[in-house]
Amino acid sequence: MTAVFICHPSQEEGKLGKRQNKKSNRKISGTNMSAVIPAVSKLSSRIIRILGCNPGPMTLQGTNTYLIGTGKKRILLDTGDKDVSEYQQTLAEVVNSEQVDIEHIVVTHWHHDHIGGVENIFGSIASQPKVWKHKRDIEDDVDEDLPKQIPISWLSDGQEIKVEGATVKVHHTPGHTTDHVVLSLLEENILFSGDCILGEGTAVFEDLYTYMLSLNRILELNPDVIYPGHGNVVEDPMKKIQYYIAHRNQREAQIFEALRNNADKQMNEMDLVKIIYTETPEHLWPAAANNVNHHLTKLTKEKKISCTSVEGENRWQYYPTPSL
Repeated sequence: MTAVFICHPSQEEGKLGKRQNKKSNRKISGTNMSAVIPAVSKLSSRIIRILGCNPGPMTLQGTNTYLIGTGKKRILLDTGDKDVSEYQQTLAEVVNSEQVDIEHIVVTHWHHDHIGGVENIFGSIASQPKVWKHKRDIEDDVDEDLPKQIPISWLSDGQEIKVEGATVKVHHTPGHTTDHVVLSLLEENILFSGDCILGEGTAVFEDLYTYMLSLNRILELNPDVIYPGHGNVVEDPMKKIQYYIAHRNQREAQIFEALRNNADKQMNEMDLVKIIYTETPEHLWPAAANNVNHHLTKLTKEKKISCTSVEGENRWQYYPTPSL
C-alpha cells in the first residue's frame, strides 16, 4: 500500500507539481535501477518507509528510513542526510498524520546518509527521543555528523527495543563499518539490513573478513523479508544473501585469476577494476576499486599474492606457491 505523501521541494526547486512528477520517475544515471520508490510507503501495519529524498550514485533512490510500531510511541530507524528539507517535511507530515511521537531513533551506522538527519529531527519533529547507535571499534574515530549536544545511548548485540506493536532486536554486523547493526522485527520475522544488504546491486565494506562473517550471521537469522537501507524490499532474502556471499567469493577468484594471468606485472586496484568490472559504469569504479582493495588485503594476508610499495602506491603481484 502506497501512501499519498510526496517529498516536498525546497523553495528554490520550483513548484510542487513539477517537482512531484520529476521525483516520482527519477532514476539515477548509471545505476541500472529499475525500481521507483515512493516517498512514503506503508509496508505493513507496523512499518512505514520514508524515503530520504537524497538520491545519488551511492544512495540509489535515497536512504530508506523506517517508522516502526503501532501505538503512540514509535521507533525511527535511520535519519537520512543532514538538512534535506524535503525529507524533514515529509517525515513531519507522516508523524502528524499518524498522530505519533518518535520515542527512539536507531542509527544503523555512522555514515552521513544515515546519521546526518538526527540533528534536524531531534528537538523538532521528535521532542526528546532516545538516540541509539553502536560504538565504533576505534576510540579515536569521531562521528562528525552526530552533534555533540545530542546524548547517545550505545547499542549492544542482542539488545531489544520495544514500543507498542513492535520489538526490534539488535545484531552487530561489522564489515560495512565497524559499528554497523541490523535489526530484526520479531513480530514479523523481518530484517532491517542497513547497508549490509541493499535492494539493488551489492554493498561496499571496510573489512571483507568481518563482512563475510556478518553475511553468514544474517543467513542464520533466516528472515522472511529484508527492508534495506537503500533500494526496494528484498522479497527473497535467502537467495539474496547467498548471492552476496557467492558474489564476493567469485570476485576474489576473478582478482586472483587476473593477477595470475599477469604474473609478470605489478598491478594496482584500478588496473584490476578495468579488467574485472567491464560492465560497471566508470563513475562507480572508485567504489569498485575500494572493494578490490579489500580483497587484495585479504589475499595478501593469506600469502597468496605479494604487495610492494612503488613510489608510495601499493601494487600487487601473483605470488606462486609450491605445490603440495
